[in-house]
Amino acid sequence: MVTLKTTEQIAKMREAGKIVAAMLATTRDAVKPGVTTADLDRIAAGVLARAGAKSSFLGYYGYPATICTSVNEQIVHGIPGKRKLREGDIIGIDAGAIVDGWHADAAITVPVGRVSAQADTLIRVTREALVRGIAAARMGNRLGDIGAAVQQYVEGEGFSIVRNYVGHGIGRAMHEEPQVPNYGLADLGRVIKEGLCIAIEPMVNVGGIATRVLDDSWTVVTEDGSLSAHFEHTVACLPDGPLVLTAVDWGSFEGGSAGAGEARAGRTGRTNGTTSSDAASKVPA
Repeated sequence: MVTLKTTEQIAKMREAGKIVAAMLATTRDAVKPGVTTADLDRIAAGVLARAGAKSSFLGYYGYPATICTSVNEQIVHGIPGKRKLREGDIIGIDAGAIVDGWHADAAITVPVGRVSAQADTLIRVTREALVRGIAAARMGNRLGDIGAAVQQYVEGEGFSIVRNYVGHGIGRAMHEEPQVPNYGLADLGRVIKEGLCIAIEPMVNVGGIATRVLDDSWTVVTEDGSLSAHFEHTVACLPDGPLVLTAVDWGSFEGGSAGAGEARAGRTGRTNGTTSSDAASKVPA
């Protein structure tokens, strides 16, 4: 069931969103060669502790960490550990926070030192795909308009969109209805109504769309070993347009250019059958 949020509920989600933004900003600033993914997890946990908030991820169906850290060919849900980042890596950092029972969820992909031109372009395209998806999340549009905007841009740039994992509704639970695919046809799907809160999260591969889950039962990787990037924001759909609840501040949208004017920062405002394993329905995306 889809639940539409009130202004007061969206304001509470914005509180969680500001903490998520701080988690991502502090971990992003700590990324450099030699840092371990566990180091980043400890930094994020410290932000949560100082804010008096809880992680949306830790303990979720047994997930063992505060954030997800996905390096190079890892698409999403990488578990922080002893792995040291190396010059030329890219790392996706996915974070979620809970404030008074309300969730917010966002992700970024960060270069480690100097990266290849291909990796740099992948990050840029994925970030811009998120911007375009958010710009399409307007009342009166349909969920298919979001997926179409993302897919058309990404494939036009020569990359591929992951199909097995998608965006989602969010609120009292981290994963709520509706599912928000990053692909599809415009003018199809559920009509976007006032108070709909969703996490839009393009996952973009250099190679093909096929994925697999590692033996840890969490980490999703590209089947062909190609690089992957991931960006995400929690968005509230309101009459004046989509409001990004996980932006750094209320007056900016860090993401890209196209549609950025429509995707205003947080002012308070998996498709069925697409998952390849049962784990896909429980992962902190």
